[in-house]
Amino acid sequence: MKLIIVSGLSGSGKSIALDTLEDCGYYCIDNLPVTLLEDFISHVMLVDHKTYAKTAIGIDARNQSESLANFSENLELIRNKQIDCEIIFMQAEESTLLKRYSETRRRHPLTDLNVPLREALKIEREMLTPIARHASVVIDTSRTHYHQLRELIKDQIGERDARHISLQFQSFGFKHGVPLDADFVFDARSLPNPYWIPELRGLTGKDQPVIDFLNQQGHVAELFNDIAGFLERWIPRFEAEGRSYLTVAIGCTGGQHRSVCLVDALARQFKGNSSNVIVRHRELQ
Repeated sequence: MKLIIVSGLSGSGKSIALDTLEDCGYYCIDNLPVTLLEDFISHVMLVDHKTYAKTAIGIDARNQSESLANFSENLELIRNKQIDCEIIFMQAEESTLLKRYSETRRRHPLTDLNVPLREALKIEREMLTPIARHASVVIDTSRTHYHQLRELIKDQIGERDARHISLQFQSFGFKHGVPLDADFVFDARSLPNPYWIPELRGLTGKDQPVIDFLNQQGHVAELFNDIAGFLERWIPRFEAEGRSYLTVAIGCTGGQHRSVCLVDALARQFKGNSSNVIVRHRELQ
């Protein structure tokens, strides 16, 4: 039986994640109190295997802080019942969350007359730390819109081949910030930059003239081989430790040329070893 717990900061996309999992065939429950989690497993899931074979449960800061603090104990009890349990933790930058609440005019569950929104976000992050530290995958939605998030959930969770680790390669621009959900970050800014070639400036790392230009630079192949060799050596060790997801981020200045080309090349390299390779070009989207 499969159980996915979806948690994270309010406004980070938990409802979208649950809706997407429901579309993938999961029985979804939002805002189940942590104190009822073990009872739900014992008296509902394990009783009706057919209906609840794939279940997703949303747990967030609407729970009492005391029950969230005991989440580790609840998780251990669940796994002792031979339930395959994974945790998705959603987060976003504070500035992004503030903007989303400003635009939607929704009320944060922890705000009141004495607790402003910015302080509520900090309190919430602390409350959810016991869940975040057990997360199988962390998703940063700061620069992800509705349709991108749905595809990301489908790729990483909903339609994943459970026999292999899910490996995500992501390109990004350092000037827009380092992805918060990356396990490894590699810097491609030392490579020759196609931006300074007038005829290549308006293109991206997906266009053949840019690819040809970078392939002619010896340092590009050196960096590619170093990253590929590192991952080939260490991915099996992560799989041996039971990791299901790994995000590798490659950054350049703007996230348009060098990082895009390297990410696509790495994805091609590793698709032969794993059926679960995901490619995301943050700045191109």
